[in-house]
This record gives sequence, structure tokens and C-alpha cells, in this order.
Amino acid sequence: MLTSMKTILDHAHKHHYAVMAMNSINMEMVRGAITAAQEAYSPMIIQFGCGQMKNHAHAEEMIPMIRELAERVSVPIALNLDHATDYQIIADCINRGFTNIMFDGSSLSYEDNIERTAVVVAMAHAVGCSVEGELGHVGMAVDSDDTNLDLYTNPDQALDFVNRTGVDALAVAVGTAHGDYPKGKIPKLDFDRLKLLKETVDVPLVLHGGSGSGEENLKRPLNAALIK
Repeated sequence: MLTSMKTILDHAHKHHYAVMAMNSINMEMVRGAITAAQEAYSPMIIQFGCGQMKNHAHAEEMIPMIRELAERVSVPIALNLDHATDYQIIADCINRGFTNIMFDGSSLSYEDNIERTAVVVAMAHAVGCSVEGELGHVGMAVDSDDTNLDLYTNPDQALDFVNRTGVDALAVAVGTAHGDYPKGKIPKLDFDRLKLLKETVDVPLVLHGGSGSGEENLKRPLNAALIK
């Protein structure tokens, strides 16, 4: 069944388990992900970004297919627009049937991030679509952004950010990064910061850059965050 990401994450947050979000840019990937979710009797978040939507995962083809496949299974499935920044694209995706928008204002100033994220929240919530924001900056593994402490999420700011934007989930930077890590490298995650963030804000936390970050790193925060 197709549902909002908020519905899935609120249950996970309450019962202390993680949910996987899978980048899926064609029919085969979507079918495989939803089939696996049903076999494991586990919720699943299907997602793709604006660049992927432009090049491969065309919305007019993908959304009806995802909706149809989601309605064939008994587990909750959400459709997330990942790392969106453009209001026009966001509005179009909300109208087309995305059930969550991940607005990435992490490259903006703190106040601009709050202001723009709050606008997206107002747009999405008006039609029952949930929103994930980002505070701190989950950069690129190739640039060693996972080791740059200046990019990590500040717990005190996180509380203010959540209160002022009304986001349903928060992507945090604690040592993961997007893309492939250098061969043989396992990133070092700041689990103390992750624990403090979970204790500080009462919304589900999201870890981006989960792929390649190491099995043990993924096991430890399972009761603290969604993993992407």
C-alpha cells in the first residue's frame, strides 16, 4: 500500500527500528524492491532525485507504476523525492503523487535553510505529503566530507530547526557521505552525536550515504535512524 513516509517513520521511531530507502530508477529496480519488502514483510521507501528523474526515472512513467505495484502488497510503501531544491519541481511532484519530499537546504545559510524548508513543509502538508529536511551537510565521500566535523549536525540547532520548520524527519550528518568511499575505507560515525540528536529532537532521524559505510556502522544506529 502506498502511504506517506511520515506514517512509516513515525511507527519506526516509536518502536525503535530502521527502514531502508532504495534509489530505484526503472521498473526492474522498483519491482525488485517492492517484492523484497513484501517477502520480508517490511516497509520500504522508494526514491529518486531530480537528476535521476530528468535522465531515467521519468515521473509520468514511474509514479503510476510505483502506485500500482505498491497497492498490490500489504506492506507500507512510500515514494520520496530525494534532495530536491527547486520549488517548481517540488510542487509538480507533490501534485503527481509523491508521498514525501526530501528538501535539501544544507548548502544554504542556517536561516535560509529554515525559511525555505518551512515553505516546502507548508506546500506538502496541505495535501498530506510529508517532508524530510537536512541540517548539517552530508557531502561526498570522494571529497572526504565524512571527516569534516564542520559539516556535522549541531544538536542544539537541530531542535530549533525542527521546531521552526515542522519537518516530519531530519537528515543528519554524523560521518556518512554520498557516493563511493575510497577502496577499503570504512567511515567512522559519531554515534555519541547521533545518540544526542535522537534524545534532543522528537522526529525520526535519517542517515544518508549508508551504502558502503560498513555493516557494523549500519547495525549500531538501527534504533536511532532511517538508513539511506
